[in-house]
Amino acid sequence: MKSLSRLSSLALVAACFLLSASLLRAQPVHQRLLPAPAQIEYRDGSLNLSELCLARVTPSTKEDDFAVQTLTEGLHSGLRACGHGKNLPIRLQRTGDIGALPMPNETPGPNSREAYSIAISRDGVSIGGRSSAAVYYGVQTLLQMVECDAHGASRLPFATVHDWPALSYRGTLMDAGSEGPMLTLDEVKHQLDFIAKWKGNQYFFYSEGNIEMHGYPLLNPNARFTQQEVRDIVSYARDRHIDVVPAVEMYAHLHDLFRIEKYSDLADFPHGTQFNPNDPRVQAILQDWANQLNALFPSKFVDVGFDETWSLLRANEKGKADSMAVQLFIKQLTTVAGMFQAQGKTVMAYADIMVKIPGIVPRLPKGLIALPWWYEPFGDAQYKRWLEPLVAEHVPHIVTSGVTSWDSIAPDYSKSFENIDSLLVAGRKSHSLGLLNTLWTDDGQTLLQMSWPGIAYGAAAAWQQAPMQRQTFFADYSRIQYPPEIAADFSAALTSLDAAETSLQKAIGNETMNAFWKNPFRPSSLQALKPKREDLRQARLHAEDALEHLYAIKAAAPGTPHIDTFIVGAQIIDLAGMKFIYAGEISDAFRTLPTHPTREQLMDVLGQDISNETHSRIMDMMDGLTETRRSYKAAWEQQYTPYRMGTALGRWDAEYEFWRRAQAKFEDLRTGFKTGDPLPTVQQLTSTAH
Repeated sequence: MKSLSRLSSLALVAACFLLSASLLRAQPVHQRLLPAPAQIEYRDGSLNLSELCLARVTPSTKEDDFAVQTLTEGLHSGLRACGHGKNLPIRLQRTGDIGALPMPNETPGPNSREAYSIAISRDGVSIGGRSSAAVYYGVQTLLQMVECDAHGASRLPFATVHDWPALSYRGTLMDAGSEGPMLTLDEVKHQLDFIAKWKGNQYFFYSEGNIEMHGYPLLNPNARFTQQEVRDIVSYARDRHIDVVPAVEMYAHLHDLFRIEKYSDLADFPHGTQFNPNDPRVQAILQDWANQLNALFPSKFVDVGFDETWSLLRANEKGKADSMAVQLFIKQLTTVAGMFQAQGKTVMAYADIMVKIPGIVPRLPKGLIALPWWYEPFGDAQYKRWLEPLVAEHVPHIVTSGVTSWDSIAPDYSKSFENIDSLLVAGRKSHSLGLLNTLWTDDGQTLLQMSWPGIAYGAAAAWQQAPMQRQTFFADYSRIQYPPEIAADFSAALTSLDAAETSLQKAIGNETMNAFWKNPFRPSSLQALKPKREDLRQARLHAEDALEHLYAIKAAAPGTPHIDTFIVGAQIIDLAGMKFIYAGEISDAFRTLPTHPTREQLMDVLGQDISNETHSRIMDMMDGLTETRRSYKAAWEQQYTPYRMGTALGRWDAEYEFWRRAQAKFEDLRTGFKTGDPLPTVQQLTSTAH
């Protein structure tokens, strides 16, 4: 499978040969860049790519070499080293000997480590900065600046760019296999390629025991990254100027450990989710893990978790600042932080429990960076509940947003973008050090490839000074990421997919993936959804519009990465709308019958295409489920290992069985009913089917 980075590189060349002649006659409009540079000035004139050669004037490091490779592959124009010809040079110049990765105490701004400059003139092209990261980011921007002239040639417009990050830390947290499916190693690498393109510089590798720990052979033996795989990921990310930060759980979220009988009594209650900090054996395990993680991850940062410690929260229901629960939390966090700080790490921890319980924030370990997270952009637009306690105690923090795709069929892009934008506004006021954009897989069905536009949005928003142009994002993203013959269709598909998910949420609630599996014939469901049928219909219409665009892409460019995943997402929304609409229509039809109908009356209703074995509503559902299950399985295998696939597919099988049994019961009714028999309710016909 071609990576998206490779596909978008080819787009630079394709753009100038696939546009129609009528479009090429017009003067090119300078393209919107993502992230938007802090300063950019265009001038009259341009350089033809065929006139350029590569003249590196910087001492070479491994990271510098990768920037050159990215440039030559991205331009895809036969760029060669400058010789004695008349070609104009592209110069990559690193002016300092500064690290390739973000470090503690990083600062943003025009003099920062990552700030870069680009100059394109009749003398050639120069890209410069103090670090290899700066030069690499300059290369990424230059690749977006390629335009087409009136003759269809690829050109770079005369321009000057000065750009720098608004925030020092621009992270993506990836649930790589803990809450739901487990990513393949190749998929992790594709994600790193993608994040680097949008100038993200941290990859939080989230694990609840999914990293191999020597001495713990029973812990997720079929669902963990080996230590060698982690080293490969760290090395791969470094070339792309991404620091891989271990995001591990050192207090709660450890059921994978405690479900093992050998360790079950280390939890706060048997087979629970969080450590019992009073058990002396716990500290020995955590110290062992800390030592192994420190040896495995060279990052100067570590995220130790400490979120959602529900037992502690319940034990502190009255909110006493010096309760035993608070004392235990502080003791455990201080102990764990000390384990890592002793080895030179800067420790991070989630701030949800910290800010909810009085007395914790003033007693946090010195040097700790808090990660205040909240994924709702509504109700507390300034995120005061999450930020003010930290600001009051001068606790350094990184605001933490989410790409809302867990528990939903397709990502809620609108909600995610609003969350990112509003949290960044609040974070700038609170002097946040950065933005961490998180992706979770809680429902176990999520296909993460659909969330990639949200990854790009978060990384770009955290870099650029100006607010994101949300209304043009899908178009800009698709133009940068895909060849021109499919970019417009992809933008339209994203727009319709977002509208489809939004409409479906209006009908069945925010957790559309979870709701999809519920019995649609429950009286409460039928009553609630009757006034929502137009929302269900709109969800289907938007999903079908997305499918038309996605099928067009598949026909024009069948190898487009992730296309099958997006198709599956739209198909499931369409199927969900069909399911609840059909349930209402079947129920309505039965309500027209008396309690003791004649056989002819019943046949008239059943003849309204309810359960016929060839074409009917129930058969539509059975056909749709089997076809979508097949596509879903294929999409899963493109991005995940087999771990938990059987569990995920089991839901599809159970849903199919529900409709198959319902069809059988309707058929029994059709063949066995006699005039005067009591009419069973729809609930009776479907109650044993689920």
